[in-house]
Amino acid sequence: MEKDSGNPTFENAIERLEEIVTLMEEGNTPLAELVDQFEEGTKLAKTCNERLQEAESRIALVRKNQENLSIEDFSTEED
Repeated sequence: MEKDSGNPTFENAIERLEEIVTLMEEGNTPLAELVDQFEEGTKLAKTCNERLQEAESRIALVRKNQENLSIEDFSTEED
């Protein structure tokens, strides 16, 4: 997967983080590249955290709005 220097989706960021962890665990990466990967991973983790916080805020807003809804009975009884 190519680096997405823009604004990766949560799923893309997680996928890239997994790739970085795998590369680091293999132990074949030179130190300079490890530092670069660590830096990229840190940025991706921050992006993931921000996306999760945004999702949690949206969910909380939806829940709050649902609590304020009143339910009306639309059934009609025909005698």
